[in-house]
Amino acid sequence: MKPLKIENKLAATPKNEPKYTSTVKSLDGSELVVACPKVTRGLVALMNQHAVIGGAACHWGGPAAFAEMSSSLHAIMFKDKSKNWFDTYNFVNDAGHAENGIYAIRANYGFDNLTFDDLRKFRSIESKLTGHGESHLNPEGVYLSNGPLGSGVPQAQGLALADKIIGNDRTTICLLSDGGSMEGETKEAFSAIPGLASKGKMNPFVLIISDNNTKLSGRIEADSFSMNPSFEAMSALGWNVIHEENGNDLQAVHNTMEKAIQEAQKESNKPVCVIVKTVKGFGVKSTEESASGGHGYPLKAYDEKLIPFLDEIFEDNTPSELTEWAEEILASKPAPKEASKESTVKKEKVQPGFARAAIEAAEKGLPVFSVSSDLQGSTGIKDFQTAFPNNFVDVGIAESNMINTAIGLSKQGLIPVVDTFAQFAITKGNLPLIMSSLSQAPMIGLFSHAGFQDAADGASHQATTYLAATAAIPHVTTVVCSCSSEAKSYMTQAIENIKSAREAGKEADSVLFFYGRENHPEHYREDLNYEWGKAQVLREGSDVTIVTNGPLVQKALNAADELEKQGKSATVINNPFANKVDLETFKSALAKTNGKLVTLEDHQLIGGMGSMLVHALATNGVELKVKSLANNGKFGQSAYLADELYSLHGMSENHIIEACLSL
Repeated sequence: MKPLKIENKLAATPKNEPKYTSTVKSLDGSELVVACPKVTRGLVALMNQHAVIGGAACHWGGPAAFAEMSSSLHAIMFKDKSKNWFDTYNFVNDAGHAENGIYAIRANYGFDNLTFDDLRKFRSIESKLTGHGESHLNPEGVYLSNGPLGSGVPQAQGLALADKIIGNDRTTICLLSDGGSMEGETKEAFSAIPGLASKGKMNPFVLIISDNNTKLSGRIEADSFSMNPSFEAMSALGWNVIHEENGNDLQAVHNTMEKAIQEAQKESNKPVCVIVKTVKGFGVKSTEESASGGHGYPLKAYDEKLIPFLDEIFEDNTPSELTEWAEEILASKPAPKEASKESTVKKEKVQPGFARAAIEAAEKGLPVFSVSSDLQGSTGIKDFQTAFPNNFVDVGIAESNMINTAIGLSKQGLIPVVDTFAQFAITKGNLPLIMSSLSQAPMIGLFSHAGFQDAADGASHQATTYLAATAAIPHVTTVVCSCSSEAKSYMTQAIENIKSAREAGKEADSVLFFYGRENHPEHYREDLNYEWGKAQVLREGSDVTIVTNGPLVQKALNAADELEKQGKSATVINNPFANKVDLETFKSALAKTNGKLVTLEDHQLIGGMGSMLVHALATNGVELKVKSLANNGKFGQSAYLADELYSLHGMSENHIIEACLSL
């Protein structure tokens, strides 16, 4: 079959060897120069430091574990300088949390003209080196975007299938973590790849699994269950399984990578699965011993531990260039800022409000049961699990399974609470959410990091369609929360509503909460009673009505303050119940502002809160002059802070003011 003529934008094979090297002996007895894994770790530590200084979170444990494998594979892929490496290999990194290690290796090679200085902008809005690999911003370095664990394996399956159909002589290599192996789509590919290969439908395929019994929140076996039976089943599924017990021994790993590729190319109808025992956070004792393997970068901004951290990686032989880089970072530490006196209202994440409400409900004897998929520390429900250790289960990195499990719990009379990042809930969990309603099995969803609030992780983690994906599901109420006091009140009411409706023999709605990542005031007005289903009038005016929710509430209030200085009076309404429009409140407000309306949201314009609000008002005869500020059909990208993305996409205070004045 002849494919479409599409340019492959991946950068060419680097002509030079890495700046910092190690040497390994290949199976044929020859020596091969590879990128030094210690330098990879050192560069990751330094590039992460710049991102943390900017306000971003970063990954450490994953790239530290993968360093030897990645060094070997890049040396193999880049060995033939006479042709493009991507004509011989498809390289897919499913472990997006280890992408910064790949950036580091490639900067060491000068791949795509990357330099060490480029690493300083990692995760910034100015860089294509995003938190996870993104092909829409970095087509020279990323063929398939990554981030959501498990998606890369079936996509790699498609590449190998296409190569066979087209007649390309190319081998597919896919890197995967043991946590990613818990995902349902991964397990489907575990069966499909050898099944299709046995029928002669696949080109050579090598799957490399980093097995260190560790996920974000802790040890996989301790938190969830052992993955050993899953890996033991790979042979029965039809894989040629190769075990490497020393996954951070460069020489051993290199020979195993060579063997795996050779055997896959020799017998393409039997794909190769290499299970590599690694240590997450390898190279630094404290992260090696941490339950999470130092998943997140353990150092703070301008941390005095930076140079000792490097020295431990290099066993007290740190290259002077990297030591000087670290010294430059530490010397640039600014003087402490004076504490802000702008507000006396405490700031915290939205997350704690949900756990506080769940704890109070459980203390009253209500059957609240938490089902997590590894992210409970990020979503905020961890405090509930600590308080009630018998009232939760962690099913591992498996969002679809989590929500389906909750359906069964709900049918048996429990009040299940599921949690994950919004992006994973609305994608991997969307069909189970639909089936939840279809089965009259209501649940509560705590879906954090919505919109651009997950700034640093990049587009793959930024849920900009969360309302479009869920608001139209029957028997679902969507609530976009802006502060912890709001979260606590609405969570309490959601639990009580499910209890009262079900015990009365009525069908209860599932309640899906969407909220951000950053700190916000714990309340915007102390006198609010958070009546269920009602919008909150935070400020009354006479010239224009601004309607918003979630993390943009403060921006709307700030814009109203500035408008007042310009002689304009704005009503500001927080509209958390996006798909249950409070017509009474909005009709009243718009009558006082001559129908002038500005909607503002951290969501796509299509299918968002604004579109639902305007449609409801228009079909109920309300005359409007409206401007809508939202994401206008774009993917996001990494940035240190969400504010940078709000400015880029037209959601800043200045954009709000401009929209109000234009009506």
